[in-house]
Amino acid sequence: MTRFVTSDQSTFKCYMADTGLLISHAFDEKTIQGEELYQKLMLDKLEINSGMLVENIVAQMFVASGHRLYFYSNNSRTNADDRMEIDFLVEKPQLTNAHNICPVEVKSGKNYTTVSLNKFCKKFEQQLFTPYIIHSMDMKIDNGIVYLPIYMTSLL
Repeated sequence: MTRFVTSDQSTFKCYMADTGLLISHAFDEKTIQGEELYQKLMLDKLEINSGMLVENIVAQMFVASGHRLYFYSNNSRTNADDRMEIDFLVEKPQLTNAHNICPVEVKSGKNYTTVSLNKFCKKFEQQLFTPYIIHSMDMKIDNGIVYLPIYMTSLL
């Protein structure tokens, strides 16, 4: 299991090092087993939070590529503009200037918003390099955000 923590140590996320094992464990107590489980998964007919699985896959790929796992979360109750969560923060391998952090959002569905990423980029623009969205569709660049298919995660 991989765990990563924010700098204040009060918020953390846990990921399983093996996504296949995570899926198997998630359905241990359910009636779906074996081949039926993986057929439903492949046909997108599995009643599960697919965002959790895709985020775990991306975390597994980042760790395999040598990245340390960081994320950003602000659950401000007083200011909606400060309320946001970024799934991953990836450092560029070489520091060339003050812009060396890449925020990465993971999206599992075809329809999604980029509200948190937009707020984060606006607030921390002086420290950021390229923002990324990892999703299940084709690669594109739009409004300075690079959209990557999931299989390209290891290239970051």
